[in-house]
Amino acid sequence: MNQEYEQEDGPEYEPEATRRDTGDAESSRASRGWWDRNADEYQSEHGSFLGDDRFVWGPEGLDEAEAGLLGPAGALKGLDVLEIGAGAAQCSRWLAAQGARPVALDLSHRQLQHALRIGDDVPLVEADAGALPFRDGAFDLACSAYGAVPFVADPVKVFREVRRVLRPGGRWVFSVTHPIRWAFPDEPGPEGLSVAASYFDRTPYVEQDEQGRAVYVEHHRTIGDRVRDVVAGGFRLVDLVEPEWPEWNSQEWGGWSPLRGNLIPGTAIFVCERD
Repeated sequence: MNQEYEQEDGPEYEPEATRRDTGDAESSRASRGWWDRNADEYQSEHGSFLGDDRFVWGPEGLDEAEAGLLGPAGALKGLDVLEIGAGAAQCSRWLAAQGARPVALDLSHRQLQHALRIGDDVPLVEADAGALPFRDGAFDLACSAYGAVPFVADPVKVFREVRRVLRPGGRWVFSVTHPIRWAFPDEPGPEGLSVAASYFDRTPYVEQDEQGRAVYVEHHRTIGDRVRDVVAGGFRLVDLVEPEWPEWNSQEWGGWSPLRGNLIPGTAIFVCERD
């Protein structure tokens, strides 16, 4: 990551990247600040790929229209759907086009401003995924494409909140960085193909300012950890999807690229159901 960070009373500087423990409050504060500062650049750089009303599960470009992980598109009509970590609500707009009733939730005020810039056709909620401001059993489905889950210290807390707001039989589908990627440098070229760290090191990746305050946090969990978290959150794992890199996709996005994507998975999608 290593984005430049502007101090209130001084020039821009590059945060220090480190690995250290960080809890719920610090992780949430860092994520809110980072996405508020970087939402403009993110939407400018990736907006054309994400589209205004396209549901993409990750940088590989797997479309929900093709994958059907939430269920057949024709069966979404009339369903209440919660999108967590919605960003500019592109996925929610696609859901609305299928006749669903989506609500787009994000921690970042600036990301939701981009959602309003694109259109005001989807209800927006600014809130933390660990404390969802909805009644029990309010939704039929919940989804998250790289939203919230990689950035929270306690994913089980989030999963239990998602389960609470889902109706019995409701499906929860979320995508995250594939855990194997943590063992490799975050580089799209050949330098990103050699193992550089232990896959089993769960120490969070943190970028911090000159005072040691976290300005970006991402949490690593192994595949086994993610499965156990899903179960501890009260869900049954239905499927685990590892999208392959398609021939049509020539873009590089951070450490994602055709070179790496043809050799190692970059995204993991967990399809879960509430019993």
